[in-house]
Amino acid sequence: MGMTTYDGLLNELARLLADNAIGLDRLAARPRGNRLPEETRESIVTVLDKLDLVLPVSSNGDEAANRSSALVYGNGCFSVRRYEAASETYHRLLQADHSDTSAGFNLGLCYLRLKRLSDAVDAFTYLLQTDPDMAEAYYQRGNANDDLDQGDLALADYARAIEIKPDYLQAYYNRGVVLARLGRHQEAVTEFDQVISLQPALSNAHLNLGASLDELDRHEDAIAAYTEAVGCNPENANAYFNRARTHYFLGHIQETIDDYTEAIKLAPDDAEAFNNRGLAHDVAGDYQKAVEDYQEAMALRPGFAEAMSNRGAALEALDDLQGALGDYQEALAIAPGFAAAHYNAARLHAKTGDLDKCLVHLEQAVDLEPGLRSEAARDDNLGWVLKMRTLKEDREKPGRRG
Repeated sequence: MGMTTYDGLLNELARLLADNAIGLDRLAARPRGNRLPEETRESIVTVLDKLDLVLPVSSNGDEAANRSSALVYGNGCFSVRRYEAASETYHRLLQADHSDTSAGFNLGLCYLRLKRLSDAVDAFTYLLQTDPDMAEAYYQRGNANDDLDQGDLALADYARAIEIKPDYLQAYYNRGVVLARLGRHQEAVTEFDQVISLQPALSNAHLNLGASLDELDRHEDAIAAYTEAVGCNPENANAYFNRARTHYFLGHIQETIDDYTEAIKLAPDDAEAFNNRGLAHDVAGDYQKAVEDYQEAMALRPGFAEAMSNRGAALEALDDLQGALGDYQEALAIAPGFAAAHYNAARLHAKTGDLDKCLVHLEQAVDLEPGLRSEAARDDNLGWVLKMRTLKEDREKPGRRG
């Protein structure tokens, strides 16, 4: 590095922050999950460690210089997730000047990262009293309210941010996410359409648009949105996964298998994708491939009761009734309230003629999920069991007196 003096180290830290668009004054907050490259992070950590050994921040009487140095130091700490040290630095600055909007904003971001969400709301609220037109403060307070499950407050904050800054893409995007979570999918569609108009190549905007379209039963439009998401980012595993789910719902089984296969290539540890592809193989009549997918799902997620029950159904279709029964029993040992496993066990016991056990599991299944009664009535193995049970109940009813 060459220079080991305090000023030299501080200059080096400022250069690293500037080169990585972190900000030397008010933080340029990176999108959630967007981390620094590891090499850059290590360089910043090295400089910070040396600074801690040389001199504390605030070493002369020049207030402006001391403020600038403190912000660079605090922002460096923030960038490498030393949020406690960063927040202490911003606190000192605010004690010196309560109207320091950069320190106030940065402190609010620290609280967000530390999951001190109520403190974050308070920090941004206090900041907005000084600068009521800071769109970024409304946006970040919206994020804090969102994390606090205060959806309506978050929506109000995003709306104010957009009012101040009409092209505020992240505020539109987050507002769409909150609306979708609140079940207001038509409004969410409008938000994601706006995001796409501002940044057409944003894959996750198309992904979220598709999810809301699915909820509105606009499944073909949803598939088109997921296809756009894949076109924008061919490595968007969630887009393949969601498109596969919609294809399955529409009965497009080969397309379902193809999309889950792509999702698995991109996310090979996704147990849900293996389980769901197994269901598609099951519908296609390829029970051996279904069994293999369910086994992979269970290997990735031990105790995955649904995959275990599904494997039982596939084994049953392959006439391995003992293996199927073992899977249903194990699934119920893991999840005693799993209605589908009770239903499958009931069907298998009906097939083998064990009516007592069949009725025990069938009653459990129907109690847990009443809609299964009508499905059982249509099933070749369970339909007659239900009729016998009804006849038995009728015989046991006390007779009327005239």
